[in-house]
Amino acid sequence: MNCIIIDDEKLARTIIKTLCDEIDSLHVVEEFPNAMQAIKYLNENEVDLIFLDIHMPDFTGFDFVKTLKNPPSIVLTTSDPKFAIEAFQYECIVDYLLKPIDADRFKMAVEKAKKHQLLATKTEEAKVETKLENDFYINIDRRLIKIDIPSIYLVEAKGDYIHIKTEDKNYTVHSTLKKIEEKLPDSLFLKIHRSYIINLKKIIDIEDNSVLIKKDVIPVSRSKRPELMKRLDLL
Repeated sequence: MNCIIIDDEKLARTIIKTLCDEIDSLHVVEEFPNAMQAIKYLNENEVDLIFLDIHMPDFTGFDFVKTLKNPPSIVLTTSDPKFAIEAFQYECIVDYLLKPIDADRFKMAVEKAKKHQLLATKTEEAKVETKLENDFYINIDRRLIKIDIPSIYLVEAKGDYIHIKTEDKNYTVHSTLKKIEEKLPDSLFLKIHRSYIINLKKIIDIEDNSVLIKKDVIPVSRSKRPELMKRLDLL
């Protein structure tokens, strides 16, 4: 993790830098005697972790945190214990270290920062995944039309074209079934035939080697039937 140190005392910065150097996963890219210099740096650079003193001339550590739009993980370093409760009102502040800083306690703080960063990454990935599973766009007559994925109940391949049937409207696009299949979440859709993909939640009835969706009777290939039966919630 790339980190910076913000403390108006040079000795304090030196001690924190020494502690950082003892942890292979930490790399101190810069250190600053005041928050204003750090803000200018962060306007053009990104870091994973900030070691931040609370009491500094003109601009306190809390003032600094409030200026950050997308703050990284922050570990507060201070000689004053009375701000601990206030500190943890900020989601980005992962730990509160009292000076003089104990080496083992410092390592614990770094581990907390790593977990915080990992959680943030997973949360962001989940947001992206959810967004991707909710919709995609198709090009029809030079217009980009958004398709709500859960509203799709059937995708059918006919030659060089794909018919996408939704709750509201049907669309025909020049594409392949494989390309469309890649955009559809496996949790909701299943290719049951070389020419058909269905929304499992939209199935009305299953009889022999076919399924009924809306008014469409769709064939199920012999090789796909076991997977279909496995995916259904059978009593």
